[in-house]
Amino acid sequence: MKKHIPIAGKLFKLTLLIFAVLNIFELQVYAQKETKVYHISIEEAISFAKSQNKTVRAAQMSISSSEKDLKDAYSAALPSISINGSYQRFSDLTLYIEGLSNASTGPRKPTPNAAALGFEALFNIYGGGRQMALEQEQALRLSLTKINAAEAAGNVAVQTSSSYLNLLRLKDLSILISEQVTRAKTRLKNINSLYKNQKVTKSDVLRAEVSLANAALSLEQNNNDMFIENQRLNVLMDLPDSIIIAPSDSSSIAKPDPETLLPLLKEKGENSYSTLKAEKNVELQKTRLDMISSADRPSLNFYTAYGMNYPNNLFFPPVDQAYSIGFVGLKAQYNISSLYQNKNKKAAAKIRVSELELQTQAIVDNNIFETRSYLIKYTEALNRIKVNQHSVEQAMVNYKIMNIKYINQLALLTDLLDADNLLQESRSNLVKSQTDALSTYYKIRFSSGNL
Repeated sequence: MKKHIPIAGKLFKLTLLIFAVLNIFELQVYAQKETKVYHISIEEAISFAKSQNKTVRAAQMSISSSEKDLKDAYSAALPSISINGSYQRFSDLTLYIEGLSNASTGPRKPTPNAAALGFEALFNIYGGGRQMALEQEQALRLSLTKINAAEAAGNVAVQTSSSYLNLLRLKDLSILISEQVTRAKTRLKNINSLYKNQKVTKSDVLRAEVSLANAALSLEQNNNDMFIENQRLNVLMDLPDSIIIAPSDSSSIAKPDPETLLPLLKEKGENSYSTLKAEKNVELQKTRLDMISSADRPSLNFYTAYGMNYPNNLFFPPVDQAYSIGFVGLKAQYNISSLYQNKNKKAAAKIRVSELELQTQAIVDNNIFETRSYLIKYTEALNRIKVNQHSVEQAMVNYKIMNIKYINQLALLTDLLDADNLLQESRSNLVKSQTDALSTYYKIRFSSGNL
């Protein structure tokens, strides 16, 4: 019996050690899942998203591939040099006389072995402008890729600003709804006191409870919307789900004066991404036209070769000896058939150039219209903010008056709840108008290519 006590003690200690290890593991897992709060402004969020968003990074990678394509086009102008070598071991030669009868066999003369080693070089002196057109096409494709990357970054910036402002609106609404819940609790407490003193009916108590429940439900819904919007912002900024974005800006931050945005209209959409892409597409089509036209022009090439061969087949009969020889020369070529085979291709390319130029003009007109429309809506949003600020002041005074009247039994509970709802609606409208104005401001910047 004495021998069992130490064993039980060891098992007990081992069990404690296992529990300790498991607790440490659980603490580490919890630490990994611990949320972190980032306090950032809207400009910081936009800048972070433009550098970390996966779509933007993919667009940046396409720039690198286009740069490689451009370097490949430049390398096409370099001479083409090749080295070749061969060796053959021939079998005996079989000769047939009178059909397949009377065959005789002998070795290949002068030797059954053959070999060649040499190099060739070709340099394009003039190709009708095809090489220049190829380089220009790749350079334009690189420019187009950069514009696409900038547009992708701008598009992500607009989405980030919209998500950030939405989160900011929900955050302000959370404060307003919390205040509404506090008012509802205070009101229910006052009504219960009045009911105990038999100054109001049970109906008022029930309606006050329903009002409090609805306000609490609105607060829960708003918090859930905040969580979803935070996750959307994390996706745009490529952040882990455990990160909580806490907007450091407020919806009441200063808005730019509309007069400062008028120069964007004077640019006539020249810097907008769609206009820049349309202009590059016109230039690209003109380059294709040059490439097609190069087929109508002659080409001139310099070429040379040098090599060693075995046996010597230059003389007859062949001699069992090796020899080396080389040459340099010029090769001119002109495809006469291109005069009638290339005619329709050039005509189609010219029509496409005109088509793209017309499309560019239409895009510029749309950009000007879009920017002007956003500017009008931005001015309207600023005016709406002033109106809503005045409405909030009036709704606040109205609520105080109705609250005093109801406590003194000079107004119905319906009037007090209406006043409370009017105050809540006015404050919500003020927050929405402020975030809408900022959202329109960032849309103006994007449509004008300045985001």
